[in-house]
Amino acid sequence: MKALLAAGGTGGHMFPAQALAETLKAQGWDIAMMTDARGKKHAGRIPADPLIEVSAATISPRKPHKVPGGILKLMRGVGQAKRFIKTWQPDVVIGFGGYPAFPAIRAAQRLGVPTILHEQNAVLGRVNRVFAAKANYVACGFERLLRVPEKANIKAIGNPMRDAVLSASMREYEAPSQTGKINLLIVGGSLGSSIISTTVPKAVAKLPAELRARLNVVQQTRDADMDEAQALYLGANVSAQCAPFFSDIQTHLAKAHFVIARAGASSVSEIALMGLPSLLVPLAIAMDDHQTENAKALNDLKAADILPETEFTPEAVENILLERLCDSNYLETASRAAQSAARPDATARLADLVKAVVGAA
Repeated sequence: MKALLAAGGTGGHMFPAQALAETLKAQGWDIAMMTDARGKKHAGRIPADPLIEVSAATISPRKPHKVPGGILKLMRGVGQAKRFIKTWQPDVVIGFGGYPAFPAIRAAQRLGVPTILHEQNAVLGRVNRVFAAKANYVACGFERLLRVPEKANIKAIGNPMRDAVLSASMREYEAPSQTGKINLLIVGGSLGSSIISTTVPKAVAKLPAELRARLNVVQQTRDADMDEAQALYLGANVSAQCAPFFSDIQTHLAKAHFVIARAGASSVSEIALMGLPSLLVPLAIAMDDHQTENAKALNDLKAADILPETEFTPEAVENILLERLCDSNYLETASRAAQSAARPDATARLADLVKAVVGAA
């Protein structure tokens, strides 16, 4: 059997594609991957051969002058995708969102090849919205999915997780004792976050000395903010490890007692899988405010606090940390609540949908 995967160039799109590719490949499938130039740089770990680069562009209402050129690029990409599909003849095409997925899904639906869409966020993305009504299935990462066409065939399966994250999650969460060390993890998404990088150290520095002495901080910190963050932690006598990116983020997640993070789909799903209490800071410029909707999945369970960027001040963060870090009962309860939203079998469920579509074709 042959599966063609198509995804945009960010980790949020690529990680679920990688997880599905690994599973299907292990079951004997041939896998091809279609993305654009940016995505190709991040596709090295996806077991796909061939890896096809197509012409694609983002169509944004915020930049109307670029729309005509973007449409031409997408149509050129559709032509490329059609030629590849006719030659390689996949049994199914799976799209993971992002404009680089547009050509493959458009071509597949026009050629009558079965299609499955996977939506990582709690709001259906613009590209997936275009094709949802004609797709065999729209698999989604959260129980609630907004902006869905009436005819879409929705299946809530969760967000596929990488094997390293799944393996690291196989441990029991233990809240810190009243005098024990507290592991605080701060992450800002794949590109980092300036507001998180700069605000959290200021908040931590305001905490009482006895609480600061118990903290072990691991913080994803943008290069531009590194010196300031390290100086603040040093001045506050807080043990802190700061870096622009952690390739072993699953190790830090497994050790954390509390997380401050963006509310991207992958982050929220990893936090749920690990059973971690959290403070979530939705990206204000996210399309359709989808990160706030993602965060509600944990906030509704009382597993996470949500703090919008407009309210994300050192004082507000200090108050939340004071309330949450010193309450072991809350941490234990929030951990169980978060874990109740986890979908460790998401990759297997998506693979089952793929096989069902091919079997019915």
